[in-house]
Amino acid sequence: MTIIDGKAVAEQIKKEIAEEVSRIVADGGKRPHLAAILVGHDGGSETYVASKVKACEACGFKSTLIRFEDTVSEQELLDKVLELNDDDDVDGFIVQLPLPKHISEDKVIEAIDYRKDVDGFHPINVGRMSIGLPCYVSATPAGIVELISRYHIETAGKRCVILGRSNIVGKPMAALMMRKAYPGDCTVTVCHSRSKNIADECRQADIIIAALGQPEFVKADMVKDGAVIIDVGTTRVPSALTKSGYKLKGDVKYDEVAPRCSYITPVPGGVGPMTIVSLMRNTLLAGKKAIYKD
Repeated sequence: MTIIDGKAVAEQIKKEIAEEVSRIVADGGKRPHLAAILVGHDGGSETYVASKVKACEACGFKSTLIRFEDTVSEQELLDKVLELNDDDDVDGFIVQLPLPKHISEDKVIEAIDYRKDVDGFHPINVGRMSIGLPCYVSATPAGIVELISRYHIETAGKRCVILGRSNIVGKPMAALMMRKAYPGDCTVTVCHSRSKNIADECRQADIIIAALGQPEFVKADMVKDGAVIIDVGTTRVPSALTKSGYKLKGDVKYDEVAPRCSYITPVPGGVGPMTIVSLMRNTLLAGKKAIYKD
């Protein structure tokens, strides 16, 4: 059994990006600039955005954090999105989700210029990805694909079960795993809250990508020997053993499942660091105008 070390891979990729940025700047090019909009004070969002700002520093990017209280109006937020669309110095930007209930996430996502949508959530980027055209791929699926590639995990002809059908992970993950490329060429099954016999589906899988948000959902009796397990779950559960009062749990019962696997990602330290570094890669592409030309 091999533990997939997402933290180590992410650090290596950040070094690779930083070296490329150094070359770009030394040759008189523009330093990539990522902006992030954070609404309110959600603990998880605060942590994610702080990690993204720190990653920008490590990669040699310029970063800008724009804060709004959770009382901000939808129109005020949309006005800021349009302002960033028109700012030539900003190569890419994100609006950290979730947003307060009075703001339509769909409206905000659609208002972002798809050429600056480094989160890969805009319908144009999602559509281009689904038919195999160059685009910004959503960061978590992109990070998972990179882990599979760097660990040389075989995917062609394999049965891949994806648990979860979210727009951010499940759906794009399915498209990537069945594309005509490596990693890809899988036979993909997507299971969700209305699926029947999920355990049976999992037992037939060579690769399980768990993104349900249900702590320790995948048990040992759901996994066949030699399966590859990618755990996307990061649920905070109360814990008396940590200073913070909580610990992160994945969607997989790790101690029970790991002995049966050929490869497995831990939580934390698996998919999480790759999500952030994939956003950095998209920002580098945006800075280079590598996908969408002016």
